[in-house]
This record gives sequence, C-alpha cells and structure tokens, in this order.
Amino acid sequence: MTTRILIADDQDDIRSGFRLVLDSQPDMVVVGEAADGVAAVEAAARLRPDVVLADIRMPRLDGLELTRRLAGPEVAAPTRVIVVTTFEIDEYVHTALRNGACGFLLKRSGPTLLIEAVRAAMAGDTLISPQVTVRLLDHLSSAAAPAAAPVADATRPAGAVHDPLTAREHEIVRLIARGHTNAEIGADLYISAGTAKTHVANIQAKLGVRNRVGIAAWAWANGHVAPGG
Repeated sequence: MTTRILIADDQDDIRSGFRLVLDSQPDMVVVGEAADGVAAVEAAARLRPDVVLADIRMPRLDGLELTRRLAGPEVAAPTRVIVVTTFEIDEYVHTALRNGACGFLLKRSGPTLLIEAVRAAMAGDTLISPQVTVRLLDHLSSAAAPAAAPVADATRPAGAVHDPLTAREHEIVRLIARGHTNAEIGADLYISAGTAKTHVANIQAKLGVRNRVGIAAWAWANGHVAPGG
C-alpha cells in the first residue's frame, strides 16, 4: 500500500527536497504541499493524506497548532503528523507529542531518518531524532517509569523482580535508550532492520509500553542504562 504524504513548510527548497526524497520510495507518494498552517489544514481535509510532515514556524498557523488540529486528543479521526523542524527546543518536542505528533525530526537528520519516520508512523510507532531523544527521555523517564515497571514474580524470593527480556532484547533496549533507529540497531547487532523492528515490537508487548520512549524510560528506571550513557 502506498503512503500518501502532505508536506507543510514555508520554505520552497525544503518542500522540494522532502518531495524528492519521499517520491523516490516505491511505497510513498507526496500528494500535496502547503506553505502555511492554514493551507495545510485545508489541504489535509481535501486530500486525506496518511501522513503530514509539519514545520513548526509557519505563517498564519504554526506546526504545533496544526498538529493539535489534525492529531490532537479531541480529533475524532486523527491524521498522523510528523513534526520536522530546525529548532532543537525541548518545549517544542513536549508540545508536539502532547498535541498528538507521531514523530519529531530535526531537518538535519537526513533522508534515511525521514523515510524511517514515515514508515514508523504508519506502523503506529513514534520516531524522534536521536539528537533530542536522550534529553526528551531524561525529562519523561520519571513520569513514564511507573507504567513501565517490571512485574514482581510471586515464585521468586521477596525483593526479586521478574525481568521478561532476553539477552538480545536487553542489547536492543540499551540502543533504543541511546536514540538508535531500527536501521542503526540492525547495523550494530548485524541483523536486518526488519528483524530489529520485530524485536522492538516484542519488547513493547512484554513491557506493556506504547512506543520506544516507554522502552527507554523502562531501561533507565530499572538501571539497564544510565541517562546519557
């Protein structure tokens, strides 16, 4: 199935560059462009894209408000929105995710991560640029840890905690906590990106977390990797 993409950015060269990268993929097609947030809302209603790439600083309506209108918790039929920006500002990341974004990329992250972010969004995952992942997780880990804490095993001595992950899954968890993508995990562990993706899905299911942020928060909260380590 072909993923239909709308690009919202006020810079012509950025839109052209993104279109070139995405249209080169056999499973992706850019169905529209918008130079400001209001035009993006109108184009999304008209074109019904699968994914919207949204810059933050745009005329008339910024990308964060655009994200809320297309993907926020009050939206009955949300659209997948990936925020793509030049600005590495923590509050932008937090606001984008609160407003329903399913990805947050820095424009300098490169074409490979852009493509992977679109595929991750279609798979229901959240991909965040490695440059900001560690700082974001540091902010969220204390809040995310209680929901992701391991379950005590009644067959073990008091104080012992059941860890459901295999040794290979622990390797992957540590790489996720350092902001690695599936492709980077595959390269580090000499496995395919598809195999890495399957491991990530299994880890999410075992830990009962929604995405990679939850996996990394679990790893930090349970001492498997130190923040920034």
